[in-house]
Amino acid sequence: MLLTRLPGPWRYIATAQAFDDEMRARIAEHRARRDAGWVTVEAPLDLAGALLDEPETPALVDCLTLWLTNLMLGEHDVAGAAAALEAALAERRAPTILVSNEVGLGIVPETPLGRAFRDEAGRLNQRIAAGADRVMFMVAGLPMTLK
Repeated sequence: MLLTRLPGPWRYIATAQAFDDEMRARIAEHRARRDAGWVTVEAPLDLAGALLDEPETPALVDCLTLWLTNLMLGEHDVAGAAAALEAALAERRAPTILVSNEVGLGIVPETPLGRAFRDEAGRLNQRIAAGADRVMFMVAGLPMTLK
């Protein structure tokens, strides 16, 4: 991984929330994959703050779509949070990798919330990609360079 080529520690900024046993097991599995060089920071809502806490430490954010879910289900200001995220990324001096899901490639969701989520995720991905130095799209485990 790109970050592990840099001297540690590296920050793993997790946006998931464990509301049930299955999600707790997923989070435990993710933690078990990382060695002692990683420091986990939980940021289900204040992603901008987590990124600004140590702007000179390399970071991996996993993931923007879970963060968006947390914002939307909590009825937070998505546009304001996205703007704060963009500002935080602009201030960082260390490499930052953001993981997101492309949810617009499938069928149109049946529910209004599902459609709103898909639209917000598309807008968020576009905003972040516009400011990124590099954008990769993973398909079947194969990286495709978009930017």
